[in-house]
Amino acid sequence: MKKIGFLMVLFFVVSCAAVRVNYDYDTKTDFTSYTTYNYYPDFESGLSGLDEKRILVLIDSTMQAKGIQLSEEPDFFINVQSNEFQAPQSNNVGVGLGGTGRNVGGGISIGLPVGQPKLEREIQIDFVDSQKEFLFWQAVSASGFKENATPEAREQKLRQIVDKVFDKYPPKAN
Repeated sequence: MKKIGFLMVLFFVVSCAAVRVNYDYDTKTDFTSYTTYNYYPDFESGLSGLDEKRILVLIDSTMQAKGIQLSEEPDFFINVQSNEFQAPQSNNVGVGLGGTGRNVGGGISIGLPVGQPKLEREIQIDFVDSQKEFLFWQAVSASGFKENATPEAREQKLRQIVDKVFDKYPPKAN
C-alpha cells in the first residue's frame, strides 16, 4: 500500500513539473549558415521584467554553448512571446448512489472537480532570418506556472524550459 501511495505522489510531482515542447522548422533551411543572432529591436515577450531578464540570460548562454554569437548585425533574430492561461480541470471524483430491488434499479452519479484550476504558461520562441525575413524555426513550450514562486524557483523553471526548447536545435538532418 505504501508503494502505491509513493508512486501516486511521484506521478503527481512529475506530471506537474513536465515541460512539453512542440517544434517546427523549414526543412529546406541550412542551419549551419546561422552563426550570429540578436533579439528583435521592438522585443516584447509578455513576461515580467525579471523573468524576461532571466530567460534572455539563459538563451544567451545556451546559444553561446552551441557556438552561435550575439551580434549587432545578426544572421537571424529571436523573438519570445509568452501567454498564461488556466488549464482545464480534468480531475473529477464521482459520487454515486444507487439501489436495486426486484427487477428495479436506479442510480444517480455526479462529478465533482478536485483541486484548483491549474495555471499554465506557454512560451513561444521564433527564429527569423534577418535578411529574407522568414520564420525558419519555432518552438512552443507549455508548462505549469506558479505566480507566487520564489525567484530561484522561477529561474529553475525557465532553465528547464530553455534546456528542453534548445535540446533539438539545430534539428538533425533526416
